Amino acid sequence: MSTTLQTINDYYRERPSAFYPIDTNPIRCGEAHFNINMRKYCSFKIPFNRCDFYKISLIQGTGMFHYGNHAIYIDKPALFIPSPSVPYYWECDSLDQHGFFCLFNVEFLTEYVHFNQLHKTSVFKEWSKPLIFLEPEELSLVRSYFSQMYEMAKSNYPHKYEAIGSFVNLLLHHVLMHRVDDIKPEETKGSTRIYRLFDELLNRQFPLDSPAYPLQLKTPADYAEQLHVHVNHLNASVKAVTNKTTSTLIRSRMLLEAKSLLLYTAWDVSAIGYTLGFDQPSHFHHFFKKLTGLTPLQFRQQPKQDIL
Repeated sequence: MSTTLQTINDYYRERPSAFYPIDTNPIRCGEAHFNINMRKYCSFKIPFNRCDFYKISLIQGTGMFHYGNHAIYIDKPALFIPSPSVPYYWECDSLDQHGFFCLFNVEFLTEYVHFNQLHKTSVFKEWSKPLIFLEPEELSLVRSYFSQMYEMAKSNYPHKYEAIGSFVNLLLHHVLMHRVDDIKPEETKGSTRIYRLFDELLNRQFPLDSPAYPLQLKTPADYAEQLHVHVNHLNASVKAVTNKTTSTLIRSRMLLEAKSLLLYTAWDVSAIGYTLGFDQPSHFHHFFKKLTGLTPLQFRQQPKQDIL
């Protein structure tokens, strides 16, 4: 199984036409995207690499998930909430497969889901359990959420993505209700434990509420000092779990916060840059344009695009 990072556009190109979700137009960088379809074309072995998008599946049908280094047999209805950083594949043992799946990118989460709070939880994390088995009454509720998202996505309702975001929120909170038995830090191997502590510390820095309280932890060394580990040990642990560098994860979270502040506050660009720890506006300008292809002002001024 390749560990190459898979994009949403890659995902659509690699699937047979019968497997396509509702819309398959190419997604532009920085554009929010959501898609949903019925889970009925899955009677074959399907590999999934590390990806840059999120996915939630309602599985009705039996089969085996090979998730990271684990094999998990599915013999009752379940919600599957994989981490984007963990490769997996699904191998069904029955043609009787039903349910739904939806996929979306971080821009959709930022715009339509309460992601700043959810990002601090165990949802979509490498160390959390990816499956929740559903009792009959839960299955009815969860299936109703997917059905309403599916019908809403096909509609012409102008505010459908706000409504869909509400259902995604409900699904994720249903997941969190079951996370009382999540893997505890002391139960995990060393690298996973260090990564989890880093991830929790990183996400506690956000959201940023005021330029009077700028971001304090900005480099791997800052986090290593707080965690009382050597920076090389932190970097190795993060790389082992996510296949990404510590600096990349810090930059990604800073970029997510920058986009949120540009979209949802009236702060001027220089104030946003200062709050994110950039002493000079030009440094924030370079950081943002390098990662998005747009200047902060261009990102703020671009017209909203239809997602589907």
